Amino acid sequence: MNTHAKPSKLIKGATGDFEVVIGMEIHAQVTSRSKLFSGASTVFGNEPNANVSLVDAAMPGMLPVINEECVAQAIRTGLGLEAQINLRSVFDRKNYFYPDLPQGYQISQYKSPIVGEGVVIVDVSPTEQIEVGIERLHLEQDAGKSLHDQSATESFVDLNRSGVALMEIVSKPDMRSSDEARAYVTKLRTILRYIGSCDGNMEQGSLRADVNVSVRRPGEPLGTRCEIKNVNSIRFIAQAIEVEARRQIGIIEDGGKIDQETRLFDPVRGETRSMRSKEEAHDYRYFPDPDLLPLEFDQDYVDALKAELPELPDAKKARFIKDYGLPAYDAGVLVADKETADYYEAAVKFGGASRDAKLVANWISGDVAAYANTQGLSVAQTHIRPGQIAGIVDLIADGTISGKIAKDVLAIIIAEDKDRVSGSLSAIEGSDTAAMSGSVSDPRAIVEARGMKQVTDTGAIAAAVDAIIAANPDKVAQAQAKPSMLGWFVGQVMKETGGKANPQAVNELLKSKLGI
Repeated sequence: MNTHAKPSKLIKGATGDFEVVIGMEIHAQVTSRSKLFSGASTVFGNEPNANVSLVDAAMPGMLPVINEECVAQAIRTGLGLEAQINLRSVFDRKNYFYPDLPQGYQISQYKSPIVGEGVVIVDVSPTEQIEVGIERLHLEQDAGKSLHDQSATESFVDLNRSGVALMEIVSKPDMRSSDEARAYVTKLRTILRYIGSCDGNMEQGSLRADVNVSVRRPGEPLGTRCEIKNVNSIRFIAQAIEVEARRQIGIIEDGGKIDQETRLFDPVRGETRSMRSKEEAHDYRYFPDPDLLPLEFDQDYVDALKAELPELPDAKKARFIKDYGLPAYDAGVLVADKETADYYEAAVKFGGASRDAKLVANWISGDVAAYANTQGLSVAQTHIRPGQIAGIVDLIADGTISGKIAKDVLAIIIAEDKDRVSGSLSAIEGSDTAAMSGSVSDPRAIVEARGMKQVTDTGAIAAAVDAIIAANPDKVAQAQAKPSMLGWFVGQVMKETGGKANPQAVNELLKSKLGI
């Protein structure tokens, strides 16, 4: 595991370097139609208290009944984290009072969780990879939500979330920088989305992080940690770590000591502030829930769930590198989002033809992704079809258009098709479809209709080259003395030919005629 930070990741204090040590507890809402122990709906955005059963409201005599789909989702997630699946686990009552916790306790798992130790491989940068250990994954109920801004004199409670199934995924303290923490949460969210066990929508609260931060001088034992509760964006997680590490270093350098406590991050003020002193586990008076038997299943049940798992990000990345010859970085970018990875494969295989897989990746990660960002969409949600990208790459490959003309073709597709087509992954063309459907523009038809073909006729190019040389004798002398000036001539010829001249042919003719 990631025991010590690299020197470059140490934080410089007034009295020397410090190392930050980070562990995380991710609360991931389980994707299921109903709650963990009741049949109430889990739909987000309904009217307050619309999704509440008698069990969720803790009415007397109401008994919990386990939702098997939530159990299956936890097992699938454990398998995706390369973790130990425990065939026997126990639900416990975690006792504490809070206005939005109707039962006065939370049904959780303490000493016997459903999933044990695992590992996540995290790409921190194109050249750095770390392993983050998973301590455990357990199932528990979510609490409701207190609303303090509806009235000047009263607080309200919305119990729609009460009883919703959560997976608490606890990491080991293996991260040594905010960049590593950011990359870990990003990777974990990708795995959950591939599996379909959590939608990962942090803005809706379905993925939240409690971040444990401590600092120490390199080589010293672990310091006292503080827990920053309920951080709900990857950007805020990174900011909270930076701020909290600096706060702790300041206290230590002033001769003080860190109190173990729970803190909140205020992104507006850029600070963490104390919420309460940190409870130890015994403060919650955990005990096995008397209304629930131990949760038991056999290995066959686990194996059946494993057999149905989709190809996960690491396996897909390895296959993209092997099958398509992609560099690791390109493959990593594509597989970070499952729909983008599917879009890429649809483009590479479109029409059953073989094409330059790296060039397809460049177009999708470059121009298509840039357009998608301007629209606030993912690549697969745009109206640009994989078959259109395949068509553009084919036109470049057979010399019909240059890379520059290809960008113009894409701009035409974007402008012409935007109002005609709504983007969705379900509309991706199958690999056996040879032509565009009538509802979207065919790149080859655009090039034909608009006379955008690249000029490869050396006679026509030569005429343009001769004209530019004749008009610029001073530049000719400069280029012969300094061959790097050739680029100026190439630019002028391309301008003269409306960008349609084959750049390679232009270069070769200019070198020949200028004697470079």
